[in-house]
Amino acid sequence: MISPRIAFLDVDGTLIDSGEVIAPSTIEAVQTARANGHLVYLSTGRASVEIYPTIREIGFDGAISAGGGFAEIGDELVIARTMPAAAVARMVGFYQESGYDFYLQAFDELYPSPGVRHRFAQYLDDDSERKGEARTDLASVTDGDEHPALKAFADVRPLSYTGIAKSVFLAGDLSAFDRVTAALSGEFHVITGTIPHMGNGSGEVTLSGVNKGSTLLQLLDKLGLDAASAIGIGDSTNDIEMLQVCGVGIAMGNATDAVKAHADEVTTSVLDDGIWNAFRKHGLI
Repeated sequence: MISPRIAFLDVDGTLIDSGEVIAPSTIEAVQTARANGHLVYLSTGRASVEIYPTIREIGFDGAISAGGGFAEIGDELVIARTMPAAAVARMVGFYQESGYDFYLQAFDELYPSPGVRHRFAQYLDDDSERKGEARTDLASVTDGDEHPALKAFADVRPLSYTGIAKSVFLAGDLSAFDRVTAALSGEFHVITGTIPHMGNGSGEVTLSGVNKGSTLLQLLDKLGLDAASAIGIGDSTNDIEMLQVCGVGIAMGNATDAVKAHADEVTTSVLDDGIWNAFRKHGLI
């Protein structure tokens, strides 16, 4: 009998593509692996509230969210690695002085600056022509009249400085990332943006030491599992530490070369049965 494994799947670029559609083989792979007794967790830069119901309904054993800021076993929050309020205030102050759009991720809330919704809406408009030519065998994870992110980003209200695990800053100029890195490095962990529509100068900020990999190890400890049993699959900068700590780190075929360099192996692309092929190779299905 094959020993149970645990798999951690990134969402954007791994579970779903940039057009937010999912291959049928990916759904089948996740559900079959769990039916075979293996554990399958999400591991995403999205806040928990940004994991759409259609994604959760596929069926997962839990999730790491906000790039390592939070972790759930089932629907129970078991790890919260949030920023001190003073650190959040310093970070937000720099964004505001620089004129950058941004949003803050708490476990169950998003706090966007006023320009975030417009930026996201513009991306969706620009992307509509490509999505109109999308394959008809793929299911969208954003069914409905209005994209769920537009609803979340429309809720501009006073910022919270407590309970925040991560921020995402949005800028069109390439110098923004360098400026944020220079201003916030040390106390914070700054990486390039992992979602295309956020702009070439965008990025993600957590506390120093907070990432998917370090939170994954804490979660495995709570589950009583060894990292050697873990499979991590991702495509972006915020997946690198996850790929490094898992017994097997797998980069998607559509991953950047930098991510592939940190992986043990490379599977096929997100809509080319990448998850299915990885699960099949390692005996989960």
